Amino acid sequence: MSHSAEPVSVIILDKKYQFACDPEERNDLIEAARNLDERMSEIRDSGRLLSLERIALQAALNYSADLLKLQRQETQREETIDSRIRMLADQIDDALKE
Repeated sequence: MSHSAEPVSVIILDKKYQFACDPEERNDLIEAARNLDERMSEIRDSGRLLSLERIALQAALNYSADLLKLQRQETQREETIDSRIRMLADQIDDALKE
């Protein structure tokens, strides 16, 4: 059952933003905004970047890099599992042939 979108306010770098989301996604949106605020605050506090746009871009690049790393790890994990399954299947086949 789909709910209608409701407004949700979040604060990122001391600025209030309002988004619309389904009620069941509200907590995820708030948590994501809190996480983004923390990341952007760390970048701002490092003193390397001053403009909001550059801070946001750096945070987005950091998240993108994290996502790519997780995707690579997942692919490697899946390949390891597939390889292990093939090896076990071969062992079962060998055992059945004996």
